[in-house]
Amino acid sequence: MAQRYQWFVRASFLLFFIYLYFFAVAPFRFILLNVFFGYIPIELAFHFDLLKPQPAILFWLLVVLWLLFYPNAPYMLTDLFHLSMLRPYDPATGLIRFSLRMWLAYANLIVAALSCTLLGFWSMAHTIQAVVSRLQLPDTTLVKSSLTIGVTLLTSIGIFIGRFLRMHSIYLILEPTKFIKPLLDMWQPRMLIFVFLMTLIQLIIYVCLQLFKLSTPNMLEPTTAKM
Repeated sequence: MAQRYQWFVRASFLLFFIYLYFFAVAPFRFILLNVFFGYIPIELAFHFDLLKPQPAILFWLLVVLWLLFYPNAPYMLTDLFHLSMLRPYDPATGLIRFSLRMWLAYANLIVAALSCTLLGFWSMAHTIQAVVSRLQLPDTTLVKSSLTIGVTLLTSIGIFIGRFLRMHSIYLILEPTKFIKPLLDMWQPRMLIFVFLMTLIQLIIYVCLQLFKLSTPNMLEPTTAKM
């Protein structure tokens, strides 16, 4: 992603943070924190320069941090369940209510989920490309697809941990021993089914984005564009 677009993304998220801080309506004030965590892997990915690689220690530290925080981006998809708190249907008519407060909350949640998820997918593709280049792996569709599936599978496990065990990425860094037992006990059939479904959802969206990219090559910059 060209540097000017990186700054556009940064400025857009900053304005969104400010907007959510002052104008997010109850009960959706939690969106601010979730969007902040969802933005972190996007910012980290900005620092993988394919033309000017960092020293190895810094590079792999960034990769580890990115892996820890990346699940927070597609995690926003699960926040869409909170739309049920709006009680959108009028009990008298059975039709969706026309309430501006309700639709504002709806817009906030949709924008948060889409921006974090879609730009999160870009950060995944960019990070994988950086790892492939660093390790001098074959730059083939098979290699990158395998890494994408692996990362997405780990991400789905991370989403399960965040959604059902209520562990944020930062807590796994600050208090890792506190969560060892819950992490060991979570491997149940229902958990595996959830992981499969979330992996499938993410891969379908990601593949659709890649198909769009391939079908409109002139509208997008090369992946090796200067950061």
